[in-house]
Amino acid sequence: MKTALYMRVSTGHQKSDLQLDSLRAYAARAGLEIVGEYIDLAASGRKENRPQLQALMRAARHHEYACILVWKFDRFARSVSHLIKALEEFNHLSIRFISVQDQIDTNSPMGKAMFTIIAAMAELESSLISERVKAGMKAAQARGKRVGRPATSVRLVRQIEDLAVTTDLSVRQIQEALQGKVSRAVVGEIVKRMRNPSIPVN
Repeated sequence: MKTALYMRVSTGHQKSDLQLDSLRAYAARAGLEIVGEYIDLAASGRKENRPQLQALMRAARHHEYACILVWKFDRFARSVSHLIKALEEFNHLSIRFISVQDQIDTNSPMGKAMFTIIAAMAELESSLISERVKAGMKAAQARGKRVGRPATSVRLVRQIEDLAVTTDLSVRQIQEALQGKVSRAVVGEIVKRMRNPSIPVN
């Protein structure tokens, strides 16, 4: 089975040798053929644009291997939601995922069960967060507090309107000119209204 190894170390002082040696040894025992090794050096686990992780995912989508081998879940995923999303994609692509230290193999009955449990826990966490946010907003409203983004000042609205009419700057450029004081969505709505007055804005 063609296999890709993925490793990550958090700082420049750490080495990937421990992970690499362990993964190679596991692959040899399991009869897995290593066809690629991806190592992100000095990369935060929560950093989304890890180049080697992105390369690994691209290779997966091109079916360059049938199995991914990692040292631990936290070396691969930046969050539970990221892990679930990746595992769902690997399942869709029929790619086996093995985490050596966590003793999880998505090809095994236990691995499939763990995947289901992790997915359920992630969904529960999301629901609880949503409920806490809604409860907090209701409590704030009951105390008479304004909920949501603060209203854009008249002065900033006038600046955006002026830039929309007198320049051909893009929405992004106008937002940057205002040093990010207004969200891109708000800038976009005002620019659309000023440059296309006949088009209703929701």
